[in-house]
Amino acid sequence: MVYRGPYRIRVEEKERPRIEHPNDAIVRVTLAAICGSDLHLYHGMMPDTRVGTTFGHEFIGVVDEVGPSVQNLSPGDRVMVPFNVFCGTCYFCERGLYSNCHNVNPNATAVGGIYGYSHTSGGYDGGQAELVRVPFADVGPTKIPDWMGSEDALMCTDALPTGYFGAQLGEISEGDVVVVLGAGPVGLYAAKSAWLMGAGRVIVVDHLDDRLELAARFAHAETCNFAQVDDVVVHLKRTTDHLGADVVIDAVGAEADGSLLQHVTGTKLKLQGGSPIALNWAIDSVRKGGTVSVMGAYGPMFSAVKFGDAMNKGLTIRANQCPVKRQWPRLFEHIRAGYLKPSEIITHRIPLDDITEGYHLFSRKLDGCVKPIVVPTAA
Repeated sequence: MVYRGPYRIRVEEKERPRIEHPNDAIVRVTLAAICGSDLHLYHGMMPDTRVGTTFGHEFIGVVDEVGPSVQNLSPGDRVMVPFNVFCGTCYFCERGLYSNCHNVNPNATAVGGIYGYSHTSGGYDGGQAELVRVPFADVGPTKIPDWMGSEDALMCTDALPTGYFGAQLGEISEGDVVVVLGAGPVGLYAAKSAWLMGAGRVIVVDHLDDRLELAARFAHAETCNFAQVDDVVVHLKRTTDHLGADVVIDAVGAEADGSLLQHVTGTKLKLQGGSPIALNWAIDSVRKGGTVSVMGAYGPMFSAVKFGDAMNKGLTIRANQCPVKRQWPRLFEHIRAGYLKPSEIITHRIPLDDITEGYHLFSRKLDGCVKPIVVPTAA
């Protein structure tokens, strides 16, 4: 797929990606996914998203070609590729902060490299394609275990580890009340992960009934439709003995509904780095001294966040792009043991030739679309 401008993508033939560095590999994509954060690009919200770019930071495939320095992979290997591009040797990578790698993104000092996520994130083409160049091939990709299904592996390239990381950053203690804002894929996985970390109650908030039903079924969570209560913060306070939740996870990010003013200034006029309404709800509904974990993606501009309330409540706010590969060992254990079945949230399987329709469905949240995946071989 190729980006042609806001709300405009199409399928085009591009030149075959080539080995540009001895550590590169070329991967033939077998499955990719459309992420909620791809919609930020699709909606024209991410700066420096250039015409001609291919999106897609969630993909798995088969190694097609390797550079002369690659030692751990060979053509024919079935691999999963984390959404982070990282070198593995810089100050940040040595500390497991792969999403903050210092050597892969000359365009920003905060975020590292991300496949298919604008030149703000390094300008790498993504995996919603037949072939993709994978830099640092001995560092990021991992051979998919024989026992793991392809769709489960695909969910391990971003959505599942990001949700798990969101629960991890919440530092959940046994018996904690955890609120998850957003019942998209990351929110669903965060809610499911919260139980694995000892939560006593998990409450998922959204305004789409089909997603809340999935939250109840997949993550065994209590649910709240914020469109059906007068004030979601007051509602959450009432359901938590008027103290507030111990941990609130923002799994929504820049395109949150719930405030017309924030939505217009954040997503339409682009006067701030997205609508921070979910983050403000998180600050307001967590208890004093509680923890807010931010997994929702926001743009690099400032946002109108209620920082004074966060300070006065003594909150801990933790956030980062997920360092995916760091989560894999524990997630693999959970999947193999049957505690997690990541592919259960996949709702649509779309041939690459029809990806334009896939973006439309996902963007408009039509046909119960929660997690669409893209199938190049079915095109």
